[in-house]
Amino acid sequence: MTLLLIGINHKSAPVEVRERLSIPEARLGEATARLARHPGIAEAMILSTCNRVELVAAATNGAADLRGFMREYFSADLSELEKCLYEYRDREAMQHLFRVAASLDSMIVGEPQILGQVKEAYAIARQVGALHADLEQLVSRALATAKRVRSETSIGSSAVSVASAAVELAKEIFGSLEGKNVYLVGAGKMSELAAQHLLAQGAGAIFVANRTHEHALRLAQKFGGQALLFEQLYETADRADIVITSTGAPHAIFRREHGERFLQRRKNRPMFFIDIAVPRDVDAGMSRLDGIFVYDIDDLQSVVSTNLAGRIREAERAQQIIEEELDRLTWRIKTREVAPTIVSLQEHLETIRQAEVDRARGRLGKLTPQQEDAIEALTRGIVNKVLHSPITTLKHAAGHPQSTTVVEIIQRIFNLNLNVNRHQEAGAEAAVESEEDAASPAKRSPR
Repeated sequence: MTLLLIGINHKSAPVEVRERLSIPEARLGEATARLARHPGIAEAMILSTCNRVELVAAATNGAADLRGFMREYFSADLSELEKCLYEYRDREAMQHLFRVAASLDSMIVGEPQILGQVKEAYAIARQVGALHADLEQLVSRALATAKRVRSETSIGSSAVSVASAAVELAKEIFGSLEGKNVYLVGAGKMSELAAQHLLAQGAGAIFVANRTHEHALRLAQKFGGQALLFEQLYETADRADIVITSTGAPHAIFRREHGERFLQRRKNRPMFFIDIAVPRDVDAGMSRLDGIFVYDIDDLQSVVSTNLAGRIREAERAQQIIEEELDRLTWRIKTREVAPTIVSLQEHLETIRQAEVDRARGRLGKLTPQQEDAIEALTRGIVNKVLHSPITTLKHAAGHPQSTTVVEIIQRIFNLNLNVNRHQEAGAEAAVESEEDAASPAKRSPR
């Protein structure tokens, strides 16, 4: 498998660039299936969040034109985005995916939402049939590593979510949120998290509007707020001092003319919009109105930097865990290519051993149980010693250019039949894994 990854994130591009490549959740399955059908691609997954859009693919011939897919799918001139794109291959791509899942590449290091977003992208890719053996194993391992990072480090203990950072920004603006009316536009997970933090800070009335009114009702009831019809958004938004918006709308839903109307009704009392959607929900023109203050997701970076020092120390430990898991996975992938030869060799020598033991029983006559055990132990010991050298040679050759030659030589020497079925291959991989503790680089290095 050749792993390829191309993407854009909050570190490589501002939000006005990222929103051009954003894929709404409703279209993610179709986009993933389309990527998997792109020439040269065997498996695929797409991760699209407010802070990143990344295409991950297993290439059939070692290369695939992911840029070509992006040009076609997004109808984008990539020459304008060239400086914002990053590309990784094989080990670097694996490491990046592991870091993303473990929240080491997030705007807020240690934030918990990204793990759920990677799981969702994984589930969608499986649902549309875009994942098979290799990439599925890789993503599954990345998710397991992220869980290990959370259980073995304190990286998430002092972290804040994007939603809580938005609330911190509102506190900086107002000094206190006591009695401030809040309007949540969008009833997704981010809005729910924002509502939790707002109530903890003593916010007053909470209004919720969502295109699906039942979702707004559910969220409003959960926090003792009031659900309002999305169609009445522009007639009701002026009730709020703070508007936190996080919808999946492809274009801005709040524009300058709306802000002018709100200020007129509020008699010029200020309104604060915290826009945590990508694409953005609030047009930049609104921020030019006196009395309207607009902050987008990139503005949250200054809020989260204060807790950075403690998380950096935990991030270093998390990176060690990722390297260990990458070494294990790399070793497993490399040794898998020689697994059928190993299992065939084991079965070949076991057949010879059994035949010779049966022949000896015919000459020796009836044996006691102790004698049977002694013959079994003796012959198995001889077979294991004979197997040790060729199996070790096969494992060391795995992943190197000479591996094909080594495999062919051992097959000829022992006259092996490689009609190995899937069950036998699984057994071979299990046998290889059982020796990882002694052989793999991750297990040889001290933690």
